Amino acid sequence: MGFYSDWQRIKQNGQGNSGAKTSQNGNGANGGQTPPTLDNILSEFRDCSDLIHKTFPQTQTDVLYFHHLVEKAELDRAVLLPLQNANNSSAIGNLLLQPQFVEETDAKQCIKAILNGSAAVFHQNKTYSVNVTRKERRGVRESETESVITGPHEAFIEDISTNLSLVRKRVKSSHLKTIHLEVGEIAKNDVCVMFIQDIANQELVNTILQRIKGIETDIGLENSMLVQAIEENPYSVFPQFITTERPDVVASKLTEGKVVILLDGSPSAICAPTSFFEFFSSPDDYYQRWPIGSSLRLLRLVAFAVTLIFTACYVSLTTFHYEMIPQTLLLSLAESRARVPFPPLLEALLMEMMIELLREAGARLPSKVGQTIGIVGGIVIGQAAVQAGLTSNILIIAVASSAIASFVIPSYIMSASLRLLRFVLIILSGVWGILGLVIGIGMIVIHMSGITNLGTSYLTPLAPMRLADWKDTFVRAPLAALESRPDQSRSENNAKNRLRK
Repeated sequence: MGFYSDWQRIKQNGQGNSGAKTSQNGNGANGGQTPPTLDNILSEFRDCSDLIHKTFPQTQTDVLYFHHLVEKAELDRAVLLPLQNANNSSAIGNLLLQPQFVEETDAKQCIKAILNGSAAVFHQNKTYSVNVTRKERRGVRESETESVITGPHEAFIEDISTNLSLVRKRVKSSHLKTIHLEVGEIAKNDVCVMFIQDIANQELVNTILQRIKGIETDIGLENSMLVQAIEENPYSVFPQFITTERPDVVASKLTEGKVVILLDGSPSAICAPTSFFEFFSSPDDYYQRWPIGSSLRLLRLVAFAVTLIFTACYVSLTTFHYEMIPQTLLLSLAESRARVPFPPLLEALLMEMMIELLREAGARLPSKVGQTIGIVGGIVIGQAAVQAGLTSNILIIAVASSAIASFVIPSYIMSASLRLLRFVLIILSGVWGILGLVIGIGMIVIHMSGITNLGTSYLTPLAPMRLADWKDTFVRAPLAALESRPDQSRSENNAKNRLRK
């Protein structure tokens, strides 16, 4: 059974979850537990036609399981065939003493085991569960959203035990701790909170555990939904936790003193606490030479400015501030806009909306068709709009440049947030010109300054100022210069690298 058996044993022991511990007395007196019996388990699964009930009269034994959740060959080998061959009480007693038969003393835990793919065996007022879960899962493949040129290409999958093994393979330390929790009243999800003892700040760990335990919901959560349930600023447009599909990124975050959350059924991990500038970092920055990594990171920050304000600058200049445009360019611009019947604000909003429609259509259609729609549709519609006099050539360039710049940002959720803010800045620029653009940028900065992430500033290390962390924020300094962990982690063990320079 390997790693999966260890994971099931952790869940049955209930580490980190006071409601998951089973009583050894089996009398219902400890914590109000109800002993599992065949009748009450069958009552709980009433009208479940996919539940299989097998009876062995010669030994007065019953077996319950869901046929689509169990591995048929393993079920036959470990449970059904031995029960068929056991023809007396002594044989069945020896069989139930084997380690794969775990005695259940709580009806809720027995139901949970059956729903997780175990078979429940009932014999002489005692109940046992046998882990025969079907190991049907997607193979470990390359990440599609966080691809890199150099470095490892493994990515998380939807199975939490596999994801745990990918992290353990990179962080081979007994100090890497894992706390198991459950989220959801009806559709229960297994959650693992991971951190490195003596490096991660215990206050941050306790805060995350408290927030996860405080979630009360009936539905099963995915990582993005879990983030929205534990973040401090739910009405902010900016993402406040990094989610990643890459085990190497998770290993790096753990060694920085951060806390990682894994959720069963989700192919990504949550890393906390997070600052705004971390969304512009990529694993490629560290796998390449530091001058290349630094230049790429600076390029992404330039792309952030371009995607946010380029189209808004066009609207403000063409609406209120013609005197700021060079004369040679002004003549070309005036000629391009001579046939356009719309004001620059409406013109820009229409083109930006068309770009977003093409982007969404390309994402929803099959990959090959989606690429064709994005490229051909953009060229054909843009050229037709210019020839029809609905827009100017320069606006097409501005909108296309903003769209391309948004693709440079590694984080999709951050890119989507910036695209939404771009519409706000375009409207403010169309109403008040440069003044509106400055007001909009000021409002964004003020809003970001008020965002906190697990009690830390979202704009760290810019506000509060910490120059030592700039070496791995705006640029990627040589590895020998990255001596300390980020101040945002509040780690008691601040030393990170001890490389000879």
